[in-house]
Amino acid sequence: MHTQVSLNSIGQLIDGTHENPSSVLGPHPVDYLGESAIAVRTYLPQAKAAWIIDRQNGLRRPMRKLHPAGFFEAICHGEVDEKPQADQDVAHGKTSTSRYRIQMTDKTGEIIDMQDPYAAPSIFSDLDRHLIGEGRHHRLYERLGAQPRTIDDSTGVNFSVWAPNAKCVQVVGDFNNWDGREHTAKSLDHLGIWELYIPDAKVGDKYKYRILNLNDEWLDKSDPLGFAAELPPLTASIVSDLHTYQWDDSVWMSKRRDGDPRHAPMNIYEVHLGSWQKGPGRTHGWLDYRDLAKRLVDYCHRMHFTHVELMPITEHPFTGSWGYQTVGYFAPTSRHGSPEDFMFFVDYLHQHGIGVIVDWVPAHFPKDTHGLAKFDGSALYEHADVRQGEHPDWGTLIFNYGRNEVRNFLIANALFWLDKYHVDGLRVDAVASMLYLDYSREHDQWIPNRNGGRENLEAIEFLREFNEAVHDKYPGVVTAAEESTAWPGVSRPTEDGGLGFTCKWNMGWMNDTLDYFHKEPVHRSHHQSDLTFSLIYAFTENFMLPLSHDEVVHGKGAMLSQMPGDLWQKFANLRLLYSYMWTHPGKKLLFMGGEFGQWNEWNHDEGPQWELLDFENHRGVQQMVADLNRIVVENPALHQLDFSDDGFEWVDCLNARDSVLAYLRKGTDGTPPLLVCANMTPVVRYDYEVGVPHGGFWKEIFNSDSTSYGGTNIGNFPGRETTGRGHHERPHSILVNLPPLATTIFRFEP
Repeated sequence: MHTQVSLNSIGQLIDGTHENPSSVLGPHPVDYLGESAIAVRTYLPQAKAAWIIDRQNGLRRPMRKLHPAGFFEAICHGEVDEKPQADQDVAHGKTSTSRYRIQMTDKTGEIIDMQDPYAAPSIFSDLDRHLIGEGRHHRLYERLGAQPRTIDDSTGVNFSVWAPNAKCVQVVGDFNNWDGREHTAKSLDHLGIWELYIPDAKVGDKYKYRILNLNDEWLDKSDPLGFAAELPPLTASIVSDLHTYQWDDSVWMSKRRDGDPRHAPMNIYEVHLGSWQKGPGRTHGWLDYRDLAKRLVDYCHRMHFTHVELMPITEHPFTGSWGYQTVGYFAPTSRHGSPEDFMFFVDYLHQHGIGVIVDWVPAHFPKDTHGLAKFDGSALYEHADVRQGEHPDWGTLIFNYGRNEVRNFLIANALFWLDKYHVDGLRVDAVASMLYLDYSREHDQWIPNRNGGRENLEAIEFLREFNEAVHDKYPGVVTAAEESTAWPGVSRPTEDGGLGFTCKWNMGWMNDTLDYFHKEPVHRSHHQSDLTFSLIYAFTENFMLPLSHDEVVHGKGAMLSQMPGDLWQKFANLRLLYSYMWTHPGKKLLFMGGEFGQWNEWNHDEGPQWELLDFENHRGVQQMVADLNRIVVENPALHQLDFSDDGFEWVDCLNARDSVLAYLRKGTDGTPPLLVCANMTPVVRYDYEVGVPHGGFWKEIFNSDSTSYGGTNIGNFPGRETTGRGHHERPHSILVNLPPLATTIFRFEP
């Protein structure tokens, strides 16, 4: 009896270069001696002999070994199905398949019973294929990548990867001793996706895709949708099951869904997990996610931070990139543990009332050979033209936002972190670089858009689609844009022509404010507008005020060291800066170490100088930040109307000679207003008259010059009664002492 498979096809299977192995392997109809039959073929390089086992009656049919390398075939009459009927339970990965199994004896004599990988039905339904073709499969992470799957009584893993320009794709890993010849993936027509179910694979196995490109070169690639990865510098992906963790944050999630973060307090503590705190005896001192969760909860409660924002926790090969050169977009970095460990981290913070925002980097990715760069040998995720596809500043590659599959990959990735990890917000890095085609380029280094302009039209549509998907599927989640230009409507709804972000980092406020505070107080009278200018545009966007990691690296020095004057003035200026920031409209973000005034600029290998808390001045700054956070939470006037001009009113912004600012913060009806007075000089202003809207008692609830913070304790405790006369075009006034380089806050007590 002769096989109907050509010797050339068998040779390609054995070499692992067959472009469509499923056309040969698995069950196929044949004409045998004038009758219809099924030919079952398998490639088992380790097998001495092989059989087909009928599931229903247990009959054992031997397979002929047609090639000494391990190619087997059996001709069956009715014992097997040509195309097994799939009864798929997508949510749990359960599937019914063909009526047969394969049994083999390996070269050691061991008998092994297995599922036929090429008889398994595809994990992709017709709807999946349709949505992938449109680029709108928002749950792509439940199809591509390594999906644990049960077929009949066999558990295995379904592998699938997008590589449309590959000649063939092998799955290599622990389950086949990194020899992919017997696990060449099947190609799904028209989608560019390669798929294979491997019954021997299991959770915890390391794996990669071995891709043959059009130049007949083999590439070993990590899984773009891998859920876990080896500890760098190792680069394999790890099979993970994301369905086993039992969440206990339903109260938080319900509250988030029904709330509106725009009107809630948001005091954000920006953290680099790798350096925030270290653990002796651990690899590079890295703490695991579970330990970090407990430490962060304790610290945030003490400091009254409402949220933590994590610098990228996605897998990245180079620790010195701080996570901003992402390779594993779907994998929390293994530096701190497993996917379940990170789930515990988020869950634990939620159970203790703290939100989790993560940095997300859809603007660019690195060129590491195991990553997305030239994934199937072609410019797949990136642009082929370096004028569109490469960042000149960072040496990284730019996503091709005009490609359906790339947009789908990124939007599904954003939703993945909200779905599988319950995160509460995504801070999108480097948005300005996405919006402009000429970002950081000379005139001959970029290509205009279809209208001849510099705007990246595809990136703009991508950002709008991203925000629409996030806010539609996950109400209450925050999206924040790091966007440093005057692009209009970053935080306006897409239906109004905006980009749809919840809020935008106010980089203009940050730059102007720091420029002002860098100046000696004697010169500040000439620069009053550096502070007042921000209120001209403060409500054109939903702004977040950031003093982030970017302001304390690359030679800029720590916040405290940037302040002018002698030691006392440096601390007073820092307390003044923070208290001014916390009372200015907008949500607040402060990078770790800044909350206690460390001296050194941040180093990712060393982290904050916690030892400085042995000194009273540093403990004073820390206590003041904790009190400011608490005051923001407890006083609606400081958070309800952060994004509305109804929540702010100048009292006195024109006294540049004395470098004094006075303003009101207001909440909704019935909320007591707050009066803020800031003295930007070391000269005490006694009995300074300030106009107020209501007669009666104004209680001093905060003074950054308090001795408990390291100040001189000049102030107005317990508060001031109105004088009976008007001032600053208001019907009433109070006489207050303005302490040196300090902010005082008064609350009207009806």
